[in-house]
Amino acid sequence: MFEKIHNDIVSRDSRSRSGFGGVGGFARESVLQTFIVFLLVLAGLGYAATLFAQMPQAAQTTIAAARVWPAADYTRVTLESPQPLRYQTLSLKNPERLVLDLENVALTPALAGLNEKIGANDPYVKSVRVGQFKPNVVRLVFDLKSEVKPQVFALAPVAGYAHRLALDIYPLEPPDPLMALVDKSEKPAESAPAPAAIPPVAIAPAPPNSPAAPVETRPPATPQARAPATPDRSARADTRRPARMITIAIDAGHGGEDPGARGSSGTWEKNVTLAISRKLKERIDQEPNMRALMIRDGDYFMALGARVVKARRANADLFVSVHADAFTSPEARGSSVFALSERGATSAAANFLARKENEADLIGGVNIDVPDPFLKQTLLDLSQTATINDSLKLAKAVLGEVGTINKLHKNNVEQAGFAVLKSPDIPSILVETAFITNPDEERRLNDEAYQAKMAEAIFAGIKRYFAATPPLAREVVVRNNQ
Repeated sequence: MFEKIHNDIVSRDSRSRSGFGGVGGFARESVLQTFIVFLLVLAGLGYAATLFAQMPQAAQTTIAAARVWPAADYTRVTLESPQPLRYQTLSLKNPERLVLDLENVALTPALAGLNEKIGANDPYVKSVRVGQFKPNVVRLVFDLKSEVKPQVFALAPVAGYAHRLALDIYPLEPPDPLMALVDKSEKPAESAPAPAAIPPVAIAPAPPNSPAAPVETRPPATPQARAPATPDRSARADTRRPARMITIAIDAGHGGEDPGARGSSGTWEKNVTLAISRKLKERIDQEPNMRALMIRDGDYFMALGARVVKARRANADLFVSVHADAFTSPEARGSSVFALSERGATSAAANFLARKENEADLIGGVNIDVPDPFLKQTLLDLSQTATINDSLKLAKAVLGEVGTINKLHKNNVEQAGFAVLKSPDIPSILVETAFITNPDEERRLNDEAYQAKMAEAIFAGIKRYFAATPPLAREVVVRNNQ
């Protein structure tokens, strides 16, 4: 190239000598200057290229943690990183696969070991392959068990978490909780100790346009002091008909990415609530005309509204959310029972607790870009129903029973705006079983004997509620909701 440039300059110099006479010297000087500038430009470009090559490239984002939360409702994969992740997704057929490309991400051990966290019992994911797809792209290929409906969304830092990328893998059709209950009821029951003899629950017809009874403010009597409940004539007459199956939705608070409160010994709320909820389900399932639906039956996150939706899809008669209380002072102790309020909290403490519990969606991670039309129908104006009054009756009955096994934090039912209690047609309560931040009560929450006593107390409260308020016949409930 330089030889060509030199020959071109010589040629132009010869023409300038012959064509311009005395001006040829000036032309030669101009050409030489152009050549020198050209060489300087080339040298500068080479130097700049050398400098650019020596400059450190933009640091790749490191995946600090990768977590997998399988469940019957969906499987969640969470990638946590110091900075937000840039990503692209792609679905592939024959066989079913889901591709997640992460840009400018380092292939760390947390990513490379992701497949080890995929269990054989995962309902939707067979395995995951991780590799360097391009120099600056790490590719994750999820081998699926069936066709799915994925959602990918980013979560901002909150509650000790850094930036998170959530991949939720849903089935095309969500599982039907009512059919799951039917399938379980058709299986042979395992041998279990016979429950204590309790009169069967009567089913009463719905009185036309009758107002809800007022809630008593005095503390309920203990089991030893209370007299057997006497159903009214309509209830007694109804016992001659075959009793329908009563469904109790049991909601183990928190789960998955949302661990709830933590005790001084390291106990997480999500674990003790699940343990108590499973014992409560076992006790309810022993009743001939009762069955329990676990809203959360594993360590995974469920949005508050989704819990309400699942209970309604199963036509639940009651909704019981199980939690463990927490406070900044380790001296706080005792059990509490809450119902929903549409006019504000009954105390500052109840308002504080409701705000804390309602943060579960923020911590656990909800995809706000995907509205749920069914959920909008669920969170109705509760002033149109008598559900809160029935919830208060249920809460009062359960509080009286819980008070026989643990000190009560307050002797009356509290109310606040708990999002998980906002079912328009299911009486719903939230039970704070004990203070996990109290060292003594934390030990009790980890004790299986105390867990069983708490489950039995909640169950006894449910029985007291139904003895005084027989459940409506299902056809009446359906007709009133149309």
